[in-house]
Amino acid sequence: MKCNVFISYSSKDQKVVEAMCAYLEQHKVRWFDALYDYVCKLIGKPDCQTDGKDFVLNIKGVEYPMVFVEGGTFDMGATSEQGSDASSNEEPVHQVTLSSYHIGKYEVTQDLWEAVMGSNPSNFTGARRPVDDVSWDDCQEFIRKLNSLTGQNFRLPTEAEWEFAARGGNSSGYKYSGSRAIDDVAWYDDNSGYTTHNVGTKSPNELGIYDMSGNVWEWCSDWYGEYISSAQTNPKGPDSGSLRVLRGGSWGSLAGYCRVSFRFDLSPDYRYGTLGLRLCL
Repeated sequence: MKCNVFISYSSKDQKVVEAMCAYLEQHKVRWFDALYDYVCKLIGKPDCQTDGKDFVLNIKGVEYPMVFVEGGTFDMGATSEQGSDASSNEEPVHQVTLSSYHIGKYEVTQDLWEAVMGSNPSNFTGARRPVDDVSWDDCQEFIRKLNSLTGQNFRLPTEAEWEFAARGGNSSGYKYSGSRAIDDVAWYDDNSGYTTHNVGTKSPNELGIYDMSGNVWEWCSDWYGEYISSAQTNPKGPDSGSLRVLRGGSWGSLAGYCRVSFRFDLSPDYRYGTLGLRLCL
């Protein structure tokens, strides 16, 4: 609740402060959000400015929108709409509960990568194309520098956060992210011309997120591991391993690899023109 920020800043009369700001929030008084943002800055909590709403990251004039994903519970893995395309490593289906978070509206673009890193490693160049040819290790260095610039705690999504966002949260259950028809939402081997494409040029999913099927594979934070059947809350994957998880498929992938439940893994130092990332916070 936004009022918690004001209460933590107030040294006295906390009940009065709580009642006042609860009224302002409930009745959507126009200047309340501006006051909230000001107090966040005043108390040195930059991340509280993003609580419960979309926001736009701006690095040296390059904008990167972040979508708020309200937490919830979903069935992760080879759910019924995946049909006979499902692989054995997508089983067993298991219940996952996630806290709320933010995730990139788009894959990280080459102009954002270059604004942070000062160089562009991509094979297929274009400012609004997704960065490609980046390893998991490269992504960690990018995120470290980004957090130094912003004072935020950006990271890669966990595998569970990635799948929940790709499914549109608690949505109707599409095989691909946002559709049962892959050509509506993805650049993949049948339509890509074997190259990346500008982000956001296909249709978004139910949360307004683009390219979670196709274009480039997206690294997740987790070590790869087999699923377990028990319910989990905010899972982060195994504590150790040798391979990191990738999701979503790419411009060179068969349709089945672009499904919301398909899992892939590679060594964290591996680079290729199909590999990119999406930010999480």
